[in-house]
Amino acid sequence: MPQNLTVTLVSSPQELQQILDMQAQNLRHLRSAEEEAREGFVTVCHTPELLAAMNEAEPHVIIKDGDRVVAYALCMSTVFRHSVPELKSMFELLDNLQVMTGKKIPENYLVMGQICVDKNYRGKGLFRQLYTYYFETYLPKYQCILTEVAVRNTRSMQAHFSVGFKEIWRYTEPGVEDWVVLVKYAP
Repeated sequence: MPQNLTVTLVSSPQELQQILDMQAQNLRHLRSAEEEAREGFVTVCHTPELLAAMNEAEPHVIIKDGDRVVAYALCMSTVFRHSVPELKSMFELLDNLQVMTGKKIPENYLVMGQICVDKNYRGKGLFRQLYTYYFETYLPKYQCILTEVAVRNTRSMQAHFSVGFKEIWRYTEPGVEDWVVLVKYAP
């Protein structure tokens, strides 16, 4: 990791705004499919109010270069399951996964709501640093961390596998995306 970077939890409205700005720059369908496959993308654009409420429940993990947020990993407690329409199908799937796979998702889980590294900082180990801090902070409190990644977001898929996430289910959201649900269990 570059020397002047700090991994920490969000503690100010300015940091939340920088997350929103970075999110807006990396939303899907802003670039070509080829660039999205190469660079990755995020699917959800949070409102400032929702991002702040999520942060109050479980602070988001960020990496800062001085005062500037250059990477983030959002924390989404299950109390926000109805707050993001784009995630409705994921939460419904998690509720019914035992019926489909025979394996129950632990009741005490945290959703990694979105992860993003500034384009100028990619390939420098920040993704791994975010998740190391995330796991150290939240796996003692939760039985597992769940997330979903668009199948076509190959950069994100490879990165998640590299930090220990395992695939537990794939599904198609008609007219939207093909998704992979990933889990990382507490040790």
